[in-house]
Amino acid sequence: MAADTVGLLDVLGWQSAHLVGGSLGGAIAQTAAIEHPRRVRSLPSVMSTTGDTSVGQARPEMLGAFGGPPAVTRQDVVDRTVRISRTAGSPGFAFDEAEAAARAGRAYDRSYDPPGVVRQAVASLASGDRTPLLRSVDVPTLVIHGADDPMCDVSGGRATATAVPGAELLVVDGMGHNLPRALWPLLAERITGLVHRVERGPDGGRGA
Repeated sequence: MAADTVGLLDVLGWQSAHLVGGSLGGAIAQTAAIEHPRRVRSLPSVMSTTGDTSVGQARPEMLGAFGGPPAVTRQDVVDRTVRISRTAGSPGFAFDEAEAAARAGRAYDRSYDPPGVVRQAVASLASGDRTPLLRSVDVPTLVIHGADDPMCDVSGGRATATAVPGAELLVVDGMGHNLPRALWPLLAERITGLVHRVERGPDGGRGA
C-alpha cells in the first residue's frame, strides 16, 4: 500500500508530497517515509502506531464492538458501522450519529468488501515492528494522537514520536479514534504549520 501511494505520486507527476495518514494510513505513510524518503516532504502520523504489538493496543470494549452476527443488508452494515464508530469515537466531543450513518452509507455504496477489510488488518500485522526503521527517518514528523483512543492506545503515538528523531508529539485530551469536527481547526493548524515550516526551510524546494 505504501508502494501504491508512491505510484500515485508518479501518475500525478509529483516528485514528493506531504503525507498525512490516519490509523492504518499512518502506518502506510510511515512505511513510505522509510522506503521512499525523497518522496515524502513531511509526515503527519495521526492515531497510528509503530507496529510494535506492546504498544497501541485496542481496548477490550473496542474489540467487542466488532462482534455480533454478520451484517447482511445495507442497513445492517450502516448500523454496525455506526455502533463501532461510536465505541471508537472521542468521549470528550459530541458524536454525530447522522453524519456517521451517512458516511457509512456512502462507503457501502462505493465498495462494500468485508474480505478487503480483513486483508488490510492482516497486512498491518504482517508488516511487523517498524521501530528500528523509524529511527532512520529523516523527514519532518508530527505525531497526533488522542489521549482516549480505544482502538489504538496513545502509547502507540508516543512510541512513534520517540522512534522518529526530532518528531513533534500532540496528544489531544478527549480525542478517540476519529476526527471530531470540533478538533478540525486545531488539527489543521498544526498540520499546516508543519507544512509551512518545511516549505520555508532549506529543503523546501526538494521535489517541487
